Amino acid sequence: MEEMRKLFYISILLFLVLSSKAQKSLPDTLNAYFFDEKITLDGKLTEDCWQKARKISNFTQREQKEGEPPTEKTEIAIVYNTNVMYIGFWGYDEEPDKIIAQKMDRDFRWSTDDNFEVIISTFNDNRNGYLFVTNPNGARADVLISNEGEGFNKSWNGVWDVATTITSEGWFAEIQIPFSTLKFRKAENLTWGINFERNIRRKKEQILWQGWSRIFELEKISQAGKLTGLSNIKAKNKVELKPYVSGGVESARGEDWEDRYKIGGDVNIDVTPTLKLNLTVNTDFAQVESDRARINLSRFSLYYPEKRQFFLEAKDLFQMNVGHRNQIFYSRRIGLQEGEEVPIIGGARIFGKENRTSIGAMSIQTIAKDSIETTNYSVVRVRQDIGNQSSVGGIVTSKLLNGRRNVVYGADFTYSTSKIFNDKNLIINGAFAQSQTSDSVNNTNSSYSFSLSYPNDIIEYDLAVVGIQQHFNPEMGFIRRHNYRMYYTELQFNPRPKFLPFFRNLIFKPLDINYYVNEQTNKLESIFYELRPLGFVTMSGEVAEFNMQWLFDKLDEPFELLDTIIIPVGEYWDQRAEVQLETFQGRRLSGEFYVNWGEFYTGKRTRLSTAGNLNINRHWNLSAEWSRNYLYFDNLDFVTDEIGGRVIYAYNPKLNTSLYGQWNNEDDEILLNYRINWIPKIGSDFYFVINQVIETGNNTIKLTQTTILAKLIWRFAL
Repeated sequence: MEEMRKLFYISILLFLVLSSKAQKSLPDTLNAYFFDEKITLDGKLTEDCWQKARKISNFTQREQKEGEPPTEKTEIAIVYNTNVMYIGFWGYDEEPDKIIAQKMDRDFRWSTDDNFEVIISTFNDNRNGYLFVTNPNGARADVLISNEGEGFNKSWNGVWDVATTITSEGWFAEIQIPFSTLKFRKAENLTWGINFERNIRRKKEQILWQGWSRIFELEKISQAGKLTGLSNIKAKNKVELKPYVSGGVESARGEDWEDRYKIGGDVNIDVTPTLKLNLTVNTDFAQVESDRARINLSRFSLYYPEKRQFFLEAKDLFQMNVGHRNQIFYSRRIGLQEGEEVPIIGGARIFGKENRTSIGAMSIQTIAKDSIETTNYSVVRVRQDIGNQSSVGGIVTSKLLNGRRNVVYGADFTYSTSKIFNDKNLIINGAFAQSQTSDSVNNTNSSYSFSLSYPNDIIEYDLAVVGIQQHFNPEMGFIRRHNYRMYYTELQFNPRPKFLPFFRNLIFKPLDINYYVNEQTNKLESIFYELRPLGFVTMSGEVAEFNMQWLFDKLDEPFELLDTIIIPVGEYWDQRAEVQLETFQGRRLSGEFYVNWGEFYTGKRTRLSTAGNLNINRHWNLSAEWSRNYLYFDNLDFVTDEIGGRVIYAYNPKLNTSLYGQWNNEDDEILLNYRINWIPKIGSDFYFVINQVIETGNNTIKLTQTTILAKLIWRFAL
C-alpha cells in the first residue's frame, strides 16, 4: 500500500504540470425555431423553416488536431412544433465520393462510418441523456446514456426516424424525434443540454460543438451546450400498447414437430411526464440471438451480457456494482436457468426521474417449470443527484419462492468533477451491500468497494479496493469469485510526440496490478501484474500493444480445466507475453490479431485469436472470428477451438437480415441463428427466426434441434 501511495503522489505532481485549454466555443447556445408547416422527411432540408432557423457551425477538432478548426464545414439547426422536434444536419464535404458509409442495419456499428451524433439531456442534469446516431445511408442507432457515459445502453430503441441524402456538396440529414420518445419536465419554457459530433472517417477527424477536449467524450454531457426556445411542447401519447403474437414449430432430436404459439405484450403508461409505468404479460424473447458459447479455461464464472429488450430498456437505472462486474442486480437471473428459458407470467415496473431523483422499481413472476418453482423477483433502485455531477443511491433486491427469501440491500455514492486541476476529470465511487437469506448463514455476508479514477488524455490513473465476504449471496446478482479482498491500481501514459509524424499517440503502462487476498484469513490468493513497455495508435488508425504479464494463483483444491485436464493443489507463478494488433476498421477489409504465450499452471499455453471484417457494400457486411488455445502439459497436449461468423444483409435501414454461426470443440456443436427484422413503421417490428443446433461429435454431423418462429409486435399510441 505504501508503494501505491507514492505512485499516486507522483501522478498528482504530473497532473499539475499539464496545460489546460478552454472547452467552450461561442455560441454555446442553440435556439430552436418554432414552425407550423409540414416537413417532408427526405433529407433535403428544403422547407422554409430550415432557411429561417438559426444555424450553428462553430465546431472544433478533437481528433486529429485538438483545438483546430474542422477541415469540412458543418451546420446544425433545430426546428419544432408542439409534438415533434426536427434536427437538420449539413455535412459539407469537398470529396463526397470518399465518404465512408458501410452500414445500414438497425443499431449499426457507427465507429467505422462517417456519422452524425447528437446527445440530448432533457433533464439538463449534467448526467443523463439520449444519444441518436445516423450515417450517410440513413442507418439508425440510439443509446440511453447515464452517469456521463458510465451507463451506455445501446439496446434501447426509441421511436424516431431519419432521412439522408448525398450530393456533390456532401451529405445531409433530417432527424425526426417525437417529444413522446423523450422524458422531460413539464414547463412553459425549457432549457436542455445538447451537443453534436461529426466523424469524417477517411481523415480520422472527429469534431464536436462543445467539450471538444480529448479528455471528454460526447457522452460527457456536463460539457455540452444548451438548447433553448422550446415553448409549450408536449408528449402526444400518454399510453402505448405493444401486443405481440408469435408462432412456429420446433423439433428436437428427430422427434415430431411441435407447434409453438404465444400471445402477450406490454402496456406503457406515462404516470407523469417523467415517470413511466410498464406492465408486461406473457413476456416473450423468441427473436433474441443466442449467446456465444465459450470455453472457460479459468476457475471462475463467465459473464454473459443481457440481450432481451424488455430488461434492456432501463438497464442502467437498476444497476449497482460492487467492484468490476460484481452486480447486485443481474437481469439474466430472471427467466433464464442454465441457458434455458423459464417463462415469465407477467410483471410491472416503474422508472424515470422526478426532479433530481431517479427511481426504478420492478417485480416479475416466473412460472413453475420442471423442478423450478414459480418465483418472484423484485428490485427497487433510487439515485439522488448531488451537486453538479455527483450522486448517492440505494438498492434492495428480493427473490422469493415457496416461502424462501433472499434479500440484498445496499448503498453507493459517486463524486464526479470535470474541474480538478482546472479542467481534468476525477471520479470517486463507493458502495456497500449486504445479503440476508432465510435458510442460510447471515454473517460475514457483506460486500464493499471504493475506487478512484482519473480518466484523462495524457495520464490515466485508477485505484480500487473491493471486498466480497464468504457468505455474501446476491441470488439476483452476479459475483465472479467469492471470499476475497482485491487491491487494484493502474497508471498509464499516452503521450502525443509531435516529432513522430506517423503516430497519433504512444501508450506506456508501467503499473497494472490486481492483488487478491482471502477475506477471512488475509492470505495471498492471486496476483495479476501487467507491464506495457510499448503501445501506439497511428495517424491512420492502426493500434498495437506489447504486454508482459506475471501471474500468481494459489489453489487450495484442484479444479477441472477441461474434461481431461485437472490442475492440482499448489502455488503457481506464471510469466506470459502478449501482442495485440488492430487495423483501422473504416476500411473495407479490416482485422485484429492477438497472441498470448507463456506458463500456465503445470504446463504452458499459447492463445491465438483473429477476427476480420469485410464490407462488400452498404448492403453486405461479413465478419468472422477464430480463437485457439494450445495447451501443453507433461503427458497431455490439448487444443481448443472457437469459431464464429456473421453475415448481415440490409436491404434498407428498416429491413435487414443476419446469419450468425458458432462452433467450439468442447461442446462439439454448431449453433446457427438466422433472423429477418422488418420495421413496417417506427416502433413496430416483424421477426422471422430460424435456430438450428447441429452436433459434430464423433466425426458426424447430426441435426439435433430446429426452431422456426415468426413474431409480430405492433405499437399503438393512444
